Amino acid sequence: MRTAPQPDTFKRSFRLFDATMIVAGSMIGSGIFLVSADITRNVGSAGGLLLIWLVTGLLTVAAALSYGELSGMFPKAGGQYVYLKEAFNPLTGFLYGWSFFAVIQTGSIAAVGVAFSKFSAYLFPFLSEKNILFEVFSLKISAAQITSILLIVFLTFINTKGVRNGKVIQTVFTVTKLLALFGLIIFGLIGSANHEIWHSNWETGFSISQFDGTALIPYSGMAIMGAVAASMVGSLFSSDSWNNVTFIAGEIKNPERNIGLSLFLGTLIVTGIYLFTNIMYLSILPLKEIAFAENDRVGVVASQHIFGNAGTVIVAIFLMISTFGCNNGLILSGARVYYTMAKDGLFFEKVARLNKNAVPEKGLWIQCIWASVLCLSGRYGELLDYVIFVVLIFYILTIFGIFRLRKNKPEIHRPYKAFGYPLIPALYIISASLICVLLLIYKPSFTWPGLGIVLLGIPVYYFILRKKTQSVQETIL
Repeated sequence: MRTAPQPDTFKRSFRLFDATMIVAGSMIGSGIFLVSADITRNVGSAGGLLLIWLVTGLLTVAAALSYGELSGMFPKAGGQYVYLKEAFNPLTGFLYGWSFFAVIQTGSIAAVGVAFSKFSAYLFPFLSEKNILFEVFSLKISAAQITSILLIVFLTFINTKGVRNGKVIQTVFTVTKLLALFGLIIFGLIGSANHEIWHSNWETGFSISQFDGTALIPYSGMAIMGAVAASMVGSLFSSDSWNNVTFIAGEIKNPERNIGLSLFLGTLIVTGIYLFTNIMYLSILPLKEIAFAENDRVGVVASQHIFGNAGTVIVAIFLMISTFGCNNGLILSGARVYYTMAKDGLFFEKVARLNKNAVPEKGLWIQCIWASVLCLSGRYGELLDYVIFVVLIFYILTIFGIFRLRKNKPEIHRPYKAFGYPLIPALYIISASLICVLLLIYKPSFTWPGLGIVLLGIPVYYFILRKKTQSVQETIL
């Protein structure tokens, strides 16, 4: 009995709407319901809170507009890995792919999975991270960790069956959470009859001060810049993963047009939602309640104000939907990077093959295993703190790559050119570089370990090259 031949190319199955849902769905997880608390403690004002989210949104949209040119030039699987390899060299591309697999994507999958479990515990208390199921030496395994692993395994399995199932899940869950967020914003703004809260919050204006719960403590000297940079770590992470759509470029219809357009539309939609969500917070919650919400869960407190006792359940259901859809987008897109790396001989050889459903099944399962290990380690949160700095560096390098490619490879067809070139890409590079410098100064415990993870990829790269050389020599002999 003959078996059907394995496909060697991806199927172009994603339309513009599907691609936009990948962008928006991968960005919106649980961050918008949490990080505003830390931002408010750092900046101490209503204007400062909105300014952080606005600047983050502008940076994100600017980067997305710049990526449109690259996606049009290289409309194939791998996205940012391919852009860095083409603009610089294979080592730079590998260092991104190494960091991507080691922690950026897999750490995000683990963190979002555990967030799903934590919010599920509102409805099903036995899923709590406090419910320790067993211990292995000094490692405690909780029900939340097991639930997160089961979620990752389930979504991985679904995505091995072809892009159709993953696409449907992504579209349905993203549309649902967008509508739910719109509803929460509208109900919150309609119900904010007490304008005293809004006016009281705005008495702080746009001043930047540390808020300790009782008083605003002014920063001295350059510390104000450090506070702004530290505040943006959370908002930048909440707005990250928009580039995931570039990883599935080989499966998008009319990629030269639709990738760039989906990047712009998706980031613009999410930026608007994030801004209005924070306006809603300021309309119904005093600044102190935002800054010192229990466990930083500002969204839960806001929902309780809007819907009463049912608010906790409503937000828990919403966040289960949100994190479920977010993780599907991360899992679906991530494996395409490993597939392209394997095609270049820089990842496990078998990952370079598609299964009968035209998806990189082995890449999906390897990603699943490592993300599950990170879930069990309990260290995913720290790892993500380390790499937000690294993520920014790779964004800077990638956008700088536009300038290099225009100079070194002007002959490549560019169906779409970066909006506002060279001004907007240059502004992004300068702004993001400034944030990185400030983080190096004021958050060294996060930034240097992040750099260490990246630099560890250098000896790994040369080890792989040596093994490839030895293999070729043995074949010749």
